[in-house]
Amino acid sequence: MRIGIFGGSFNPPHKRHKEIAQELIRNHYVDEIIFVPTGTKYEYKSNLLSNEKRLTMIKLMIGQDQNMKVSTYELQDKVVYTYQTLEHFTRKYPHDEIYFICGTDNLSYIDKWKHGNELLKKYKFLIIKRSTHNIEPLLEKYKDYRDHIIITNIEEDTLSSSEIRVKLKNKQLEEIKMLLDSRVYQYIVKNKLYS
Repeated sequence: MRIGIFGGSFNPPHKRHKEIAQELIRNHYVDEIIFVPTGTKYEYKSNLLSNEKRLTMIKLMIGQDQNMKVSTYELQDKVVYTYQTLEHFTRKYPHDEIYFICGTDNLSYIDKWKHGNELLKKYKFLIIKRSTHNIEPLLEKYKDYRDHIIITNIEEDTLSSSEIRVKLKNKQLEEIKMLLDSRVYQYIVKNKLYS
């Protein structure tokens, strides 16, 4: 089986996150997606909601979809790096292929990540295109790992969690209602999150 690891802060998880996962499965890039929310100890992300609340929202977003799961692996009391996460899933699923899902924006500086070049050497990357980044220079930059970089036919739109947080803070509820799974939306409103 091919398993896609979908990391991110998911603060909050929005409809496009799930749509990307569904498209990856529907287009046979992977058979299953595991959402891996970043823990609150990650120093590059400020104002993250608690691990528990983000985990709850991802579960609500996934719903009954049998091809999607959520992992608590990175929700530890310490920073967990991507290489550790991928090693964890390689050990957990020794007979399956592990793919890491990321956008062209992340790919552009993956060589700066802890053991970034080792990751490119060891794992396959499913790249979600972003209109803000030209893929060709990146393919040239990582030409030694070209066999491990799979450019999908899926594009990430401009929707971002930070934009949704701003709209929630400004109480623009009607505007964000369409951007979130209805259960996630209700959970946010009920618990007055981000306001």
